[in-house]
Amino acid sequence: MTDAEFVEIINRNPVNAAILSRLAELDAPQAYLVAGCLFQTVWNVKSGRPPAEGIRDYDLFYWDADTSYEAEDLVIRRADALFADLNVRIEVRNQARVHLWFGNKHGLHRPAIGSSKEGIEQFLVLCTCLGISASGEVYAPYGFDDLTASLLRLNPHSQTPQLFDAKAADYQERWPWLRRASDE
Repeated sequence: MTDAEFVEIINRNPVNAAILSRLAELDAPQAYLVAGCLFQTVWNVKSGRPPAEGIRDYDLFYWDADTSYEAEDLVIRRADALFADLNVRIEVRNQARVHLWFGNKHGLHRPAIGSSKEGIEQFLVLCTCLGISASGEVYAPYGFDDLTASLLRLNPHSQTPQLFDAKAADYQERWPWLRRASDE
């Protein structure tokens, strides 16, 4: 799969297309549409399902050195207004703040993240490390081979490897044809 083929597929999901067409208007530094809404759209298209079927939320990453709750809340409120007509759950997170709340929420330590791309690089499952920037740049640090092969592999750069089995099981429940690298 090439970047262009990836973009064509994920834009079949009208919510992805709408978010990407407006993402620059969010005016958040290093803004990316990331993860589930991207790879799940690919899996839905591959399985003949409607592209947006079963996508629980749409994640937006950005990175801003201002790690205050108030600054992130302003971006979240701008996103709520910008995407209100889409009637989907949109999760906006300043990647510079993740280490400040992750431990309290999940009981697991996360080191500080230095960019949106670094946050994408640390997703739990290798084939899910995907993002598209506000300028349309595809960021797929580990390529598309595992995504194309329907292969779920633990990302060695993940900060929470203990969560892999539950995440892979959830994906396989929804897309039963997915395979785990450990099953090969």
